[in-house]
Amino acid sequence: MTTTASANKVGIADIAKGLVDMAPSVPLILRHAPGLIHRPADAKRTIGQVFQKHAAAHPDRPFVRFEGNSTTYGQANRTVNRYASTLSGLGVGEGDVVAILAKNSTTSLLLMLASVKLGAVAGMLNYNQRGKVIEHSMSLLGAKVLVWDPETSEALDSIPKSVLPEHVFDFAAFDEASQGQSEVNPAITESLPASTKAFYIFTSGTTGLPKASVMSHNRWLASMAGIGGMAVRLRHSDTLYVPLPLYHNNALSVSLSSVLAAGACIAIGKQFSASKFWDDVILNRATAFCYIGELCRYLLAQPPKKTDRLHSVRLIVGNGMRPEIWDEFAQRFGIERIVEFYGASELNLAFVNAFGVKRTAGFCPLPYKVVQYDDETGEPKRNGSGRLVESPKGTPGLLIAEISDRVPVDGYTDSAATEKKIIRDAFSTGDSWFNSGDLVREQGFKHIAFVDRLGDTFRWKGENVATTEVEGAVDGHECVEQSVVYGVAIPDSDGKAGMAAVKLRDGAQFDPASIAEHLYKTLPAYALPLFIRLVDELEATSTFKSRKVELREDGYSGTGDDPVYVLAGRKDGYVEIYDDYPADVANARAPRG
Repeated sequence: MTTTASANKVGIADIAKGLVDMAPSVPLILRHAPGLIHRPADAKRTIGQVFQKHAAAHPDRPFVRFEGNSTTYGQANRTVNRYASTLSGLGVGEGDVVAILAKNSTTSLLLMLASVKLGAVAGMLNYNQRGKVIEHSMSLLGAKVLVWDPETSEALDSIPKSVLPEHVFDFAAFDEASQGQSEVNPAITESLPASTKAFYIFTSGTTGLPKASVMSHNRWLASMAGIGGMAVRLRHSDTLYVPLPLYHNNALSVSLSSVLAAGACIAIGKQFSASKFWDDVILNRATAFCYIGELCRYLLAQPPKKTDRLHSVRLIVGNGMRPEIWDEFAQRFGIERIVEFYGASELNLAFVNAFGVKRTAGFCPLPYKVVQYDDETGEPKRNGSGRLVESPKGTPGLLIAEISDRVPVDGYTDSAATEKKIIRDAFSTGDSWFNSGDLVREQGFKHIAFVDRLGDTFRWKGENVATTEVEGAVDGHECVEQSVVYGVAIPDSDGKAGMAAVKLRDGAQFDPASIAEHLYKTLPAYALPLFIRLVDELEATSTFKSRKVELREDGYSGTGDDPVYVLAGRKDGYVEIYDDYPADVANARAPRG
């Protein structure tokens, strides 16, 4: 089992040091502490309200920076209000959905803010999706309006017109429609309760098609208080650089809430580039950035250059920083503080490294348990009395979070999918807990280390990959009779890379170039299987669970006489496995394109 956090224990000395380091930020912490203790769902407080209060108090302070160009809070708020007025004129109101299909830009951020100011839901579509997957996502949203970025035209073209809303605008058309509209704050913003839905964030489900997890204003406010106010602790003069897409909660919730906790500036990168990362950080005058673990790995794999230390970044916030690179990353790039956190789009709590302890996923004051689980099913184990059993301290177990009025679950748009994640009568009759689907290890003082993911979904390049989605794509090739897909660990890489065990049709020959071309057309880049193992037979059960466990344990090096192919890239397709391929993947040399 691969671990992505250290097994080190957290002691009183770690907490004491963390409290000393927090001292300069006490005013900010005290301002946000009440948001962790009491956050009523009916409170008239929302993202739009927080944003426009900053705009009123500090209109000339920079709010968003993109490609070196700054937009102040006042300018941004006026544009947001024009956009909101335009949406309102199209019939968008409380509870309606505005679909946003866009790469990172100032416009995509302001469109989101315009939507939530009206009490509407911003449906943040993943522009890497294609065909049936993005059609399903669009259908789930049931949007009244779609606004799209011309740079995502390939994704838009793959959506059938039958599932598009009545009103569809590209950026230029929407901006033109907003000219002359009211720049006054919408009246409804002040009256919206915190329980109002804010975003739909798409996550991969074990059905093979995405699920839309719900992010309410209240949960976002919890992120602002717990992660932004208590842990990240930006100054108003700081700029937080976001290289991750805005359809990620790391960008939209963690990063934006950290910025608005302090009235700071958010800088947006159009898309991540390891070779140009520090140049963009310097161009945007960033003092902090958000990350996922793979991003940090790619930065370390770059040859040393002057820009490694010419930037002004002092802290970073994100998840997936591997323990073995934690110190190396901090030392090479001069990072004073790494604010690692653990959370999920649908989970009702988060852990955050508020005390600055090395190699931990962080601390959470809310009620949770780490329980024993069944290796085969991934479900929590029950004892003779029908109750769950906690894992011994320091041993991996399944993380579950208590559900209560204080800590509700927003879940998914599909209530049945939400119900499947809820464990009832876990420790006492009538209680309910949310199943994270993740293995963690307790470290002490309510800190945890992330260990691994359970179930059919694995994580690669910061994205959840549903094995059934990949299996459907592989099985769609003419030479394949059936496939089983699973995640395999690659040394010095975060998450699991996709591997497919493939049984060919009788008489068919494996065509590595053809199958690569097919998969590139049907899957996002992060979901492409890096390894294909040709097998004579697959166990003839409906789920392949027991065989999948064996295949996963075999990985790519214990395959016996079975041929194994690896993805070289878009140009070369699949080639026979070679010894240095895992290292090439870890160092971003493969796959290419």
